[in-house]
Amino acid sequence: MGKVYNIFVAFFCSIGSFLFGQVGIIASVITFNTFKSFVNNPGNYDSLSGAVVSTFTGGCFFGSAIAGWTNDRFGRKRSIQLGAIVSLWGCAMQAGANNFACMLVGRIISGFAVGILSMTVPLYNTEIAPPKIRGFIVGLAQQMIGIGFIVANWVGYGCQFLGTHAQWRLPLGLQLVPAFFLLVGIQFLPFSPRWLLEKGRDDEARQAFYSLHGISTPEDEAAAERAFLTMQESIKAEVVVRSRRLSDLWATRAMMRRTLVAVGVQVFGQFSGINVINYFGPTMYKSLGLNPSQSLLVQGIYGAVGPITNFFFITLIVDTVGRKKPLLFGAGSFVVTYSILTAIVASYPPEVSANHSAQRAGIAMIFMTSIFFSVSFGPVSWALASEVFPTRTRAIGTSVATCANWAFNVLFSQVSTLAMNSIGWKYYLLFILLNTVDFVVIALFFPETKGKTLEEMAEIFGDDVDAHAVLEKARVHEADEKVSTEDVERA
Repeated sequence: MGKVYNIFVAFFCSIGSFLFGQVGIIASVITFNTFKSFVNNPGNYDSLSGAVVSTFTGGCFFGSAIAGWTNDRFGRKRSIQLGAIVSLWGCAMQAGANNFACMLVGRIISGFAVGILSMTVPLYNTEIAPPKIRGFIVGLAQQMIGIGFIVANWVGYGCQFLGTHAQWRLPLGLQLVPAFFLLVGIQFLPFSPRWLLEKGRDDEARQAFYSLHGISTPEDEAAAERAFLTMQESIKAEVVVRSRRLSDLWATRAMMRRTLVAVGVQVFGQFSGINVINYFGPTMYKSLGLNPSQSLLVQGIYGAVGPITNFFFITLIVDTVGRKKPLLFGAGSFVVTYSILTAIVASYPPEVSANHSAQRAGIAMIFMTSIFFSVSFGPVSWALASEVFPTRTRAIGTSVATCANWAFNVLFSQVSTLAMNSIGWKYYLLFILLNTVDFVVIALFFPETKGKTLEEMAEIFGDDVDAHAVLEKARVHEADEKVSTEDVERA
């Protein structure tokens, strides 16, 4: 029963990742003629449509930055609720915008919300997950991102047949529904036991841990108590030496390696180019010779491929093969798919060639990129970025890694349309180069973390905290202070 409850909790809070679909819906919205008339600047539309995307991802950057503080101060659960509230505000502004400036403000606010959720949901899932299924539990966040894109793509495809401004207001307004369910439902889920231990709420932490662990026999209770005491001792030792400084992330060689791995895996996920396809898929399909309606249809089909693949990967594979091998497979695969895509678009330019076989092959490479992303960086990046840090720096470390993700997301979302219009197929050469570098870095420097408890990560990175020694030193110091106080009082 504990595993079922654990999965339910992780799945429900991953509705926050479903709101990532707000990113996907804009790929359809910016192609609608009614939205173009709303923007009312045809001569500069490419730049403005890029701004619609990049302002959202810019908001995500700042949201994930502030989430490091809110997660330490108020906890994972309250941070998710904060993200849901801000999302309701931003979505309402977008759907009801009466001018383009209002739309951009709504996009920034919604992005701020998704930034909070994109950092907090994987963090929460990491801390409640048993080590043996942590890849699956954290991978549920990516699963919900994929489902969000499916819904966004098909809503966008359906709304193209509306003739009024409801064509773009309706899909933007529908984002209010998951945000509301998340806001209400998260109240009934437990706090992270590790955060409760940090705050000295040990009895609540034990109760939450037991409910997530599942207790049906005396043996289960004994095993849960042993695991809890180990976690409790480790976290109490970390609290004693905790400084809460950002500089802790590079204070030692081991912490520097943790930070570089977490930031690296998030940035490398952006180097896959997956979000360029997600945001500007219809534009890319147009470069392959499809008309706007065909592009939206293909984008809708494309959106379903990744989540299906991701589900089988997190269910059957990730906790067996680990983290490093899928990342190597993904980076190597992207080099191949982008090489083929580049050769196709360069050899058969759609404006001068009507080679339908080449067009279908190009679309197949884009689909294969989604599949390879879903068995590599998609689920693995969220798990690895949060699990490598010790409890004392996990919130701020995950925040920094997620900020790096969104920073490169902003960069690609802003320049991709301009690059595809200016240099065409040559833009894809960038992703061949980046993923070649990714492969080498992962092979040389990334560790394997599968099956380890969060407290055992210290052994992998070589900065093991001797919990017994730290706590004993703290007890001795406390006893000495008590004796000194008694001597002063007697004197």
